[in-house]
Amino acid sequence: MAQVTKDMLIGQLMAINPNVAPILMRAGMHCLGCPASQMESLEEAAQVHGLDPELLVSQINDFLSAE
Repeated sequence: MAQVTKDMLIGQLMAINPNVAPILMRAGMHCLGCPASQMESLEEAAQVHGLDPELLVSQINDFLSAE
């Protein structure tokens, strides 16, 4: 599995592995189904929600590597 980066679009991330949705939801990103969010990068979404994009990427990659 390729590593997730902060430049990856939410839509791409969800297409790669929809099981990361709970990680994003726990972080406060409750609008994953919104069409606009699908074209937002992970970094942009993290910034909108006041989150550290590097920490979020790390959490997602840890999850993906354990799966």
